[in-house]
Amino acid sequence: MIRVAAAGVPRVRALAGAGCGAAGLVLLSILLVAVRDRLGLAEVALLYLVPVLAAAAVGGLWPALLVAIAADLLVNFFFIPPYHTLLVEDPQHVIVLVIYVLVAASVSIAVDVAARQRATAARRDTEARLLAKASASPVAEDSLTTLLTDIREAFGMTAVALLESKPTGERRAAAVGPLTESRPVLSAPAGNGLRLVAWGPETFAEDQQTLRRMAAAAARMLEAQRLTEQAARANELAEIDHVRLALLAAVGHDLRTPLAAIKAAVSSLRQPHLRLPAEARAELLATIEESSDRLTDLVENLLSLSRLQAGALNVHLDDVDLDGAVAQAVLSTGLRPARVQIDVPDNLPPVRADAGLLERVIANVLTNAATASPPGSAIWVIADSPPGEVQLRVIDHGPGVPAEQQDRIFEPFQRLHDRSTTAGLGLGLAIARGFTEAMGGRITASDTSGGGLTMTISLPVANLRSVDHATTAAGDAA
Repeated sequence: MIRVAAAGVPRVRALAGAGCGAAGLVLLSILLVAVRDRLGLAEVALLYLVPVLAAAAVGGLWPALLVAIAADLLVNFFFIPPYHTLLVEDPQHVIVLVIYVLVAASVSIAVDVAARQRATAARRDTEARLLAKASASPVAEDSLTTLLTDIREAFGMTAVALLESKPTGERRAAAVGPLTESRPVLSAPAGNGLRLVAWGPETFAEDQQTLRRMAAAAARMLEAQRLTEQAARANELAEIDHVRLALLAAVGHDLRTPLAAIKAAVSSLRQPHLRLPAEARAELLATIEESSDRLTDLVENLLSLSRLQAGALNVHLDDVDLDGAVAQAVLSTGLRPARVQIDVPDNLPPVRADAGLLERVIANVLTNAATASPPGSAIWVIADSPPGEVQLRVIDHGPGVPAEQQDRIFEPFQRLHDRSTTAGLGLGLAIARGFTEAMGGRITASDTSGGGLTMTISLPVANLRSVDHATTAAGDAA
């Protein structure tokens, strides 16, 4: 805490210095009077400098001068004949007393100057430390609060606040400590309509100058913090805009195609003068059904993604047999059974998962593998059980994905090697990862030996999870 200044010292310290010197004089007088016959006047005078030095070190100059005068009177009263009077018979003793006062005053001034220099050095060191910390620390949300806390502790204040002028009046930009309605002991302008106010002990001139410089530092910190927040908001808006454009482009493409097919098929069926053979009518109806399924899948994917991002996905964990989940997922994809080669042992332990979400994860991964693989090539589904978990690998022999992009394929609207008009929004793997992590598992991508991509779904074994999580939020699980 910085307290010494050019204008003086606190009243408490001055009184403490005077009391310390007075106590020292009384104790020293009692001790020396008992042995004054064996001591010379020079020795006594030197010993009486000790309380003067103590008073100067504790209370500053004026307490030390008062103690020096009192010491001079005590030396005259107890140690210069005639004793117990203030008369001085020998002129040499008068010279000794005068020189003693001058020496005591000089020593007091020297000690006081040294104390002031130490206080100034401490003040500058504190200021430099605070400014260096404010400059070197990275700008964060609590940077300004941290700086105000450091200022309050360094100057012994009870509360410090940075106020900002607004058309409706001043408001607190930041504050630390209990603020009161009383008048602050310091109000330092910080520029740009800002000022630093502090409540606590009275401050002196040099402390106030230091606090004004700290006010400027606090203003710069506030500006830097706001610039950082603006940059973060700009990045967030740019990311939102990027996602919005990607969503509009993808949805625009994926909505127009099935809608156009449905519109064309329905228009053909409604032609009153057009006689269609049974095979043609069946084909048009199949087109309507297929396009409607695509629209349904699109809407379900968008709704699933929105629930994941909002943390509103309900997960009902239970013991699930992996082979049954794989069979249901293959059926839901509409893939020909001959194209999907399944190697899932019947004796695998059940996994702890949500049956509906797990089926959707496997189906999405299978659909992605089918889309990326050459027509007619086999897709392998292999499962095993390393310690503590069950792993399901979906292996394709398509073009694969470069290692540096394998994590990107789990982001929404990412469709690497997309060359078809039916590839979809690129949400399947993003939803698969979100669902898997919501169930406490993980999904990773790796290269297939000989070319292609292998997706590995890892889920915990059921008997390792004794606590039944009836409902878990996707955001918490992620």
